[in-house]
Amino acid sequence: MTADVLLAGIVLLGSSVQWLTGMGFALVAVPALILLLGPAQGVVLANCASGAICVVGLAGGWRQVRPGAMVPLCVAAACTVPAGAWMTRHLPEPVLLLVMGGLVTVAVLLVMRGVRVPALCGTKGAVVAGAAGGFMNSAAGVGGPPVSLYALNAGWTVREFVPNAMFYGVVVNAFSVAANGVPELSGARWGWVAVAMTVGALIGRGLASRIPEKRARLLVLLLALAGGITAVGKGMWGL
Repeated sequence: MTADVLLAGIVLLGSSVQWLTGMGFALVAVPALILLLGPAQGVVLANCASGAICVVGLAGGWRQVRPGAMVPLCVAAACTVPAGAWMTRHLPEPVLLLVMGGLVTVAVLLVMRGVRVPALCGTKGAVVAGAAGGFMNSAAGVGGPPVSLYALNAGWTVREFVPNAMFYGVVVNAFSVAANGVPELSGARWGWVAVAMTVGALIGRGLASRIPEKRARLLVLLLALAGGITAVGKGMWGL
């Protein structure tokens, strides 16, 4: 029962920040999910939940998707998803925790610093970002930061970024679930997850007009950074 409540709390928090800021479910939830369920199950649950949230979120903004940028991003992601899935299945759990926590930590720090990389411009930049995102999404459940960096270097506004990020999330999570499979959860746990996602969406949308976007995003990134560092520490302890 305690594990179910913890699981619901993690999903609720991730869902809340996703609806509050347009990003962050995986960044916030993945480090905690892999500590609670193990690396493999934590990642595939994050893939399923993130994909579902993106499908709902995209319903009202699909007309703003940029096919010219999304096609190379998604094709590149499809090519690297199998490599990330292979790594998740074959590396020992302490090594996986270390790698996943390290990926989350580095990705968060890069996004926080707003790093500008000339290689992430144009079609070539979309391919690089998509490939990195596909690998990270299937290996660690966190595929958004490379796309965030691509959008930053392309000069996209937040309004332009969100629907395109949602579209990318639908595609890359679909590929990741196809490669990794679905989580091995009981019916009761799936019920907890569904309720937590729904309540989290209501909370996030309710707070969106009350909390400044910059402050909310900073909170998301700090939570993700703390989770990534914790996963790294547990991985190093288990080696």
